[in-house]
Amino acid sequence: MIKNRALSFLIMFLIYAAAVCLSIFLWPLFNFDYWIKLLVIDVLATVFVFIFSLIFRNASVYDPYWSVQPIIFVVIGAIIHGVTVLGILLLVAVCYWGIRLTANWAYTFKGLTHQDWRYTMLNEKTGVFYPVINFVGIHIVPTLVVYFCILPAIVAFHNKVELNPFSIIFIALSIIAPTIQLIADIQMHTFRKNGGTGFIRTGLWKHGRHPNYLGEIRMWWGIGLACFISMPDKWYLLSGAFANTLLFLCVSIPMAENHQARKPGFEEYKKETRVFI
Repeated sequence: MIKNRALSFLIMFLIYAAAVCLSIFLWPLFNFDYWIKLLVIDVLATVFVFIFSLIFRNASVYDPYWSVQPIIFVVIGAIIHGVTVLGILLLVAVCYWGIRLTANWAYTFKGLTHQDWRYTMLNEKTGVFYPVINFVGIHIVPTLVVYFCILPAIVAFHNKVELNPFSIIFIALSIIAPTIQLIADIQMHTFRKNGGTGFIRTGLWKHGRHPNYLGEIRMWWGIGLACFISMPDKWYLLSGAFANTLLFLCVSIPMAENHQARKPGFEEYKKETRVFI
């Protein structure tokens, strides 16, 4: 089992390394505006990862993409365009968030034979339509959402935007958010390691049913607002944070709640514990 898990890690690393190499190769071949070119390369890299999810019959091959892509984008932005004070703060916040989320994925990764329960449920419910759901709903839509979430930072790097002092408030929000997620992760892992069953009602989980989702929402509003304060004419850059919020409120949380509802005592737990802290 340990050997298989290690081999699965190696395969995942090679898939994502190949996706990065493909993106570098394709970059000079497109003559679009910077933002469009980045989006096209992002989608093509997603399609590349999707192909391997078909090869391994496991949509969870895509799981690390959500946290790895923003790190790559801000690092590339810093290398190509240089950094202002705002750029440094954005780089720190996004990398901290991405490393935390990727580390949590790695900790819970059981190997290529294990698929996220949500994808398995969608497969069972949608039947012959699952390949479309897999490609559009599991791969393309999250890629587009995370692209528009990170776009404010990309624009800030590209335009070498200087720091507005009020942006620090929202940068702090984007650093607090993954810290909340980190604490929630540790509490959940400890709960499960100790053989906990049912619903965790200690720590952050005592006050909210989805502290991780709350952290994810706060993270991207923090990044979006930090950039908006420094670029008030580009209000449309907040569309990513808005889309991300809708994704969690309309899709992720309802799916998680429906899954939890199978456990006895869920209605009581739901009445006693808010959705968010």
